[in-house]
Amino acid sequence: MIEYILFVIGIFLLIKGADYLVDGSSSLAKRLRVPTLVIGLTVVAFGTSMPELVVNIIAAIKGSGDIAFGNIIGSNIANLLLILGITAAISSVKIHHSTTWREIPFSLLAAVIIFIFANNALPDGLNANYITRPEGIILLLLLSAFLYYIFKLSKKNKTRFVDKNLKIKDLSTGKIVLYIMVGLIFLYVGGKWAVDGIVSLARLFGMSEYFISLTIIAIGTSLPELITSIVAAMKKDVDLAVGNIIGSNIFNILWVLGLNSLINPIAVPALAIIDLYVLLGATLLLFLFMFIGRKHELERWQGIIFILLYISYIVYAILRG
Repeated sequence: MIEYILFVIGIFLLIKGADYLVDGSSSLAKRLRVPTLVIGLTVVAFGTSMPELVVNIIAAIKGSGDIAFGNIIGSNIANLLLILGITAAISSVKIHHSTTWREIPFSLLAAVIIFIFANNALPDGLNANYITRPEGIILLLLLSAFLYYIFKLSKKNKTRFVDKNLKIKDLSTGKIVLYIMVGLIFLYVGGKWAVDGIVSLARLFGMSEYFISLTIIAIGTSLPELITSIVAAMKKDVDLAVGNIIGSNIFNILWVLGLNSLINPIAVPALAIIDLYVLLGATLLLFLFMFIGRKHELERWQGIIFILLYISYIVYAILRG
């Protein structure tokens, strides 16, 4: 029983740890006179992927590739179908032109690349597919290209990248150190308890570690984005919702999977190919929705379709086991 309590606490610590780390790092960057725009594009962007990153690093060190891969694919599917679906169902979301023509296609490209990597069996006789270290380097190089694009675009249109919801706290030096230290400790402890909890739950219910990471962990690590998006939708302030979520999906694949595969090549479960098809289909559907109905807008009926698709996908995943 204690393992399951620690599992729930672990998810909470992951979320709070990321918050503390982002607040402390953002305040430090502001004190060093780093522009708010740059902080939002780097510190905050990387910080929101920290729960997935920590869970995956711990899983990779323990050799649990199923957890590492399932967490990322599940989080990206949840971001698109669940979070964007709920956001759009509450209030139609207007999409920036550059998001439609650049960031969504880039996210689709990242999904296609990971699909290709996931279907490349190693030529060493192993009966499994792996995300290898050389492929991890390619993912990180693509992330560098994406960041370069973002910085160039931000110089041309600064207003588009100014998130009015981004409030950077003015903390003393002592509090900055405390926030960063507490954030790192929470992330480590939360990640360890979450991974241990996945293994215990899998043994108790006879489910695979991949399934639990694909669903429970994926939704758990996406809770901050879900809550933020719902609040923004209720306030009719959702201009940046799609861009933030698409950016998160790109970071999850290129940054988290890329870094994790450098630590330890990630084994790709056989069932994951179907989930990759779902991720590809969801990203492509988002792009097509930009030209159906009101252009460059995710309407309420489209959001409802996304939610129904996610529910159907979860039911399928449960039946599949």
